[in-house]
Amino acid sequence: MNAGGAGEEEDASGHLAERKMRFLFALRSHGVTDARVLSAMEAVDRGLFVRGIFAERAYEDMPLPIACGQTISQPSVVGVMTQALRVGPRDTVLEVGTGSGYQAAVLAQLARRVYTVDRWRRLVREAAEIFRALGLVNVTAMTGDGSFGLPDQAPFDRILVTAAAEDPPGPLMAQLKPGGIMVLPVGQSDHVQQLIRVTRTALGFDYEELRPVRFVPLVEGLGNG
Repeated sequence: MNAGGAGEEEDASGHLAERKMRFLFALRSHGVTDARVLSAMEAVDRGLFVRGIFAERAYEDMPLPIACGQTISQPSVVGVMTQALRVGPRDTVLEVGTGSGYQAAVLAQLARRVYTVDRWRRLVREAAEIFRALGLVNVTAMTGDGSFGLPDQAPFDRILVTAAAEDPPGPLMAQLKPGGIMVLPVGQSDHVQQLIRVTRTALGFDYEELRPVRFVPLVEGLGNG
């Protein structure tokens, strides 16, 4: 009986190891090669952020539904965005669009401090619970209208936006430090958007297009959930 139990545990751990190996392979095959980013994503179990009937698909490279009509981005997109942000260990990062909390947890492995804001109270509450369980003391989750950023905590070294705006929001641009980087999707919500990197320079802002993406729209105001 015990031997059978041990065998089942070995099978389960082997299956999990195989899924995680495929997970990392998918990241690399989509151009995520930065060693710090790969280590951060390996350290954060995406399975903790996917609940209900989709939990079994947590290690697949695909977006999945979460509460409040939102989604958890596919891991390769999280990896590409994180790599494009070029987060340093001394950086303070603002994330707009907490969602499941997965992206913020990855950023917490790389940055000194992470502030994450979402318009849905339920999502912020559930993400904060996971952050506490993981001991991520350098993440602060807040409910608010992310399109206006967090003026009281600004300026930021890095800003990551996980919802699409037609143009980079002015308040977020203003809260970026000189030399700072913002990565966000831009474009109409019903079309394929473009992921861009905005760098604040002494003369203004530089823009770089990275790849086509599709995100939920950036909506002003608070949600009802």
